[in-house]
Amino acid sequence: MKVSRTAMTAASAVLAGALSLGVAPGQARSASGSTVDPGQAAYSDSTGVGVHNAYEKGKYSYFADALDSGASMLEIDVWTNALGRSWRVSHSNPLGNDNNCENAAHAGELRTKSRNQDLGGCLSDIRAWHDAHPGHRPILLKIELKDGFQARSGRGPAALDALLTARLGDALFRPADLAGKHPDLDTAARIDGWPTRSAMAGKFVVELIPGTVEEDNPLDTLWTDREYATHLRNLAAAGRLREAAAFPAVHRAATGDPRTRYADTGIRPWFVVFDGDASAYAGGAIDTGWYDSRHYLVVMTDAHNVAPAIDGTRPTEAQARERVALLAGRHASVVSADWYPLPAVLATVLPRG
Repeated sequence: MKVSRTAMTAASAVLAGALSLGVAPGQARSASGSTVDPGQAAYSDSTGVGVHNAYEKGKYSYFADALDSGASMLEIDVWTNALGRSWRVSHSNPLGNDNNCENAAHAGELRTKSRNQDLGGCLSDIRAWHDAHPGHRPILLKIELKDGFQARSGRGPAALDALLTARLGDALFRPADLAGKHPDLDTAARIDGWPTRSAMAGKFVVELIPGTVEEDNPLDTLWTDREYATHLRNLAAAGRLREAAAFPAVHRAATGDPRTRYADTGIRPWFVVFDGDASAYAGGAIDTGWYDSRHYLVVMTDAHNVAPAIDGTRPTEAQARERVALLAGRHASVVSADWYPLPAVLATVLPRG
């Protein structure tokens, strides 16, 4: 995709009106440096920046460092197969843990214990950090289930809900919080929308996507997205939606309403989060304004590959900021890359669209 001078000028204009959140909870600054308050904007009306695979030690020595980065989204990869124990956090080792999590019991233990813990350990770090930073920015925790749920091994949707609830508790923004009195998430998002950023302060939103191994497994016919959406529908029907702790995402960008891929029409209204390649969303074939007008969240990944491509890890700050502004103009909720060396960019929050 060739980006026109007009488009780049528009991106710069968006950037000029951007809000850049500082690390201090609730504090924000405009491009001119004056203090501003973005808290009254709805959560779905803003664009933040995310870090791909934030659990990797090569990016952050400890997961607490990722939380300190100011990023609006942090991604964790999880393995569930029966060949190993528990919910394992690793990029390429399906049998064990390889990560920067340390299972801290309180903030005083952050950065003091052995790393390479399971998902429960990562969540304990998150809770310890949360308790030390009341009123922190809302953070999207993106969990990629590399090989999907394994309910027969005790790692199904209900077990994940229980783990998230046990470790994060009232720090979670749950599907029931969005649904309110509406019959499903779609209706709630379109009619009432998401709360304001100030109302979401101190909260974590958990997003679930199918994993790369799961999607490439011809024997796996029940992927994470469909399995968890079915779980949400069944909980709601039983009057138990409050037990759910996560939001399933429709994975991979597509034209039209991507939820039509699900033959079971009853689970479609339980998707209000969409996740796919930034280049596909930015290419012009997808009406990204459709998501924005319905208050759906859109996570745009590999932002550096949008033409003209920039460095995936260490672009200049100006290049990264311009890319974030460009994709904010394309209605992204989260712009994701590996820009961990650029904390000032990670803390940026722009008006969406």
